[in-house]
Amino acid sequence: MVTFDFSISCNSFLNTMDIKREMERKGEVFSSFEKSSMIGWMDPVDATLIEKIFHIRDRIKQNSKCLVVIGIGGSFLGSYAMKEMFSDYFSKEEFPIIYAGTSLSSQYMDQLLSYLKTIDFSVQVISKSGTTMETMITYQLVKQLMEEKYSKEELRKRIIITTDSKEGSLRKEAETEGYDAFIIPNNIGGRYSITTPAHLLAMSFFLDISKFLEGFYQGLKRQEEAYQYAVVRKLLFERGKYIENFCVYEPKLYYFTEWLKQLFGETEGKEQKGIFPVSTVHTRDLHSLGQFIQEGNPILFETFFKIHHSTKILYNQLELHHINNVVLDSVVDAHISGGVPCNLIELDQIEEDTIGQLCAFFMLSAAYSGYLFGVDPFNQPGVEVYKKRIRENLELHF
Repeated sequence: MVTFDFSISCNSFLNTMDIKREMERKGEVFSSFEKSSMIGWMDPVDATLIEKIFHIRDRIKQNSKCLVVIGIGGSFLGSYAMKEMFSDYFSKEEFPIIYAGTSLSSQYMDQLLSYLKTIDFSVQVISKSGTTMETMITYQLVKQLMEEKYSKEELRKRIIITTDSKEGSLRKEAETEGYDAFIIPNNIGGRYSITTPAHLLAMSFFLDISKFLEGFYQGLKRQEEAYQYAVVRKLLFERGKYIENFCVYEPKLYYFTEWLKQLFGETEGKEQKGIFPVSTVHTRDLHSLGQFIQEGNPILFETFFKIHHSTKILYNQLELHHINNVVLDSVVDAHISGGVPCNLIELDQIEEDTIGQLCAFFMLSAAYSGYLFGVDPFNQPGVEVYKKRIRENLELHF
């Protein structure tokens, strides 16, 4: 179960008339959202696709000791966030999932290739366009190694391509070489793709994706709360709160906040508008950034994640998790007294269906936020600027 409390921000920091004004825009925002051609993630995932994911997962487990997922941004953060969340902190992974293609570090690449020489592995390469630079460089280097290790027949069992249904170099390669391929639908953008095979294949190794999707569908019904959150954020921005700090007290949730940062950053950050998303892991960051948040430049607000049930460890007859939540409640009180608005999202515990609900809620809210800010929530034109410069500069060397 997930509950949302925006009352502190609404009651203490926002004007009732302003809230009423933005809430009256709901029909307009919902209408724009429903007319969008990029909300394919609202549709149920086909059962035959889930069967294909399980079939390929089982084959990979039979012929490999690990899966290398090559992708970046929206092709990477969703499943990586889930992996961090649903993996034990210190136990050795039974079947490692290695994420690559997120860096151009030669040292990282050298060590990755050296490791892969010693182990049987499969690869899922993810790029909707088939032109993502980091992804394609990594894929070509890893594929060179695979061609040295495996026959063409083996490669067809070990390379899984996830890309556009018709266009691009990866689609052509899948058809020419006979590789298994998944589609990233044209009506789903990267940061909204967590319910596509770009993430579900890797996720199927470490969580129950059926339960995750069940929770996601439940979360899609929470449109009213998602809109309320979007309104609160927009009004706080109008009061000079230009930064949102996502605060977690369970380190496993750190990469979930990284996923949130892309979701909101790419959705809103256009035309000199939008809220800048950041994150902190407490209690660690209370000892480094807590002073600034409490008494520094008053340009931020916070969204806290509180988990009610976790592992039972006793300290002086008190449950450690209870102490953790007392700290959270105390920090919320302290920051509010310092003029920092706070939202609270509460989870019973970290489970697949609960996190699925949370993903759907944030995806809805991010889209609504885009419309409230007056920007297209589903494009990212600014990303193309640096990509163009890179292509121009690299042409001097290739």
